[in-house]
Amino acid sequence: MDPLPTGSLSWRQRLRDFVALTKPRIVLLLLVTTLVPMIVAARGWPGTRLVLATLIAGYLMAGSANAMNMAIDADIDRYMGRTALRPIPAGRMRRRTAVRFSLMAGAVATAIFLWLVHPLAALLAVAGWVYYVGLYTLGLKRRSPHNIVIGGGAGAFPPLVGWAAVTGTVSLTALYLFLIVFFWTPPHFWALALVKEGDYGRVGVPMAPNVWGPEETARQMLVYTAVLVVLTLLPVAWGAFGALYLAAAVALGGWLLRGVWRLRRAPRAAPMAWGVYRASLLYLGLLFLAMAVDGLVRPTGPVLRGPDLPLPPGL
Repeated sequence: MDPLPTGSLSWRQRLRDFVALTKPRIVLLLLVTTLVPMIVAARGWPGTRLVLATLIAGYLMAGSANAMNMAIDADIDRYMGRTALRPIPAGRMRRRTAVRFSLMAGAVATAIFLWLVHPLAALLAVAGWVYYVGLYTLGLKRRSPHNIVIGGGAGAFPPLVGWAAVTGTVSLTALYLFLIVFFWTPPHFWALALVKEGDYGRVGVPMAPNVWGPEETARQMLVYTAVLVVLTLLPVAWGAFGALYLAAAVALGGWLLRGVWRLRRAPRAAPMAWGVYRASLLYLGLLFLAMAVDGLVRPTGPVLRGPDLPLPPGL
């Protein structure tokens, strides 16, 4: 995996490669799940300066974690069709360059969180980084078929970060938003794993379809999706969201559940699995959009978010 000579790459290509390290399409969804809790917590727009600082720092922190993930997984990425053209396995960048970029981006993100956002937001963002890089990438990904279930918690940190950025606390509603993303993650990534089962088997990553088989994986997807749909309805009971959000949650939940149910009946149908994968992305984005709209159009006043959780002194 020898990199190309530096002179053979244009500055545009090098810039594209550094952006690719951050996995921008994935980070975009993470930023949505950061911004919406800010709007919900503020019961309106939380302020442009705070939003920009939080989203810039959030992009850099998530991009840092993704870059470190690519550096660690470069040895297997070269053998997978989905990842073979990434900068490191394609030979356009050295691993150590990606590691340095990751550390620099993470350091800048932490500084922005500390100085312009809130120390608790910084702590949660760093915790998400450690969770993703340490627990998932280094710990579980190549060792356990539960890698997505447990490791998926890393992608659920942005709602906590967004909430802490506005309130300086973590409330029950913030934890509920964490759980939504947590239970959304397995069906989402297992749908992709069903499509790319051969790739994961080739490199020895024990994804659910390779260990449990497509049928059991699809059954587990249905269970997690059912729990997810129920979870999305609960906060209406304590007043965190209103009728607009409830209508969207019911409609979107029924739509996603129907897709996963159909996949359960034909778990080896790759086009159907790919459809569920794409539908789950749209589902989460629209669900959080409904939260934001609900938070903006409902009468102003303190959000009924449940009690704030006790935090260590100084945070």
